[in-house]
Amino acid sequence: DVQLQASGGGLVQAGGSLRLSCSASGLTFDDYAVGWFRQPPGKQREGVLCKSDGGHKIYYADSVKGRFTISSDTAKNIVYLQMNNLKPEDTAAYYCAVAELVDSSWYWPDVYEYWGQGTQVTVSS
Repeated sequence: DVQLQASGGGLVQAGGSLRLSCSASGLTFDDYAVGWFRQPPGKQREGVLCKSDGGHKIYYADSVKGRFTISSDTAKNIVYLQMNNLKPEDTAAYYCAVAELVDSSWYWPDVYEYWGQGTQVTVSS
């Protein structure tokens, strides 16, 4: 059984930082593309960024370029989403997901096979 677990959300003031974690059982992140998505209240889920399988390419949503980064700890099998200079519009439930392969369609949720539960990020102004 594959299970993903996202954690690290919370309440932060605008301009602050948070680091989300995604841990997995039943698979090794290095073998997959790993994406982070978010879903603001009342809106559709949107792709935030994605690390391709093998980590050769990182895809970013324009809204987070220069502020969010993705990294991983291979030994712990954890992928991180570092979020800096947070803005109120970043408020959302954040999800991690994995796919065998991604390309320019990385931001489509349907591309991903496994999902973690959401972790809430709230940014106050």
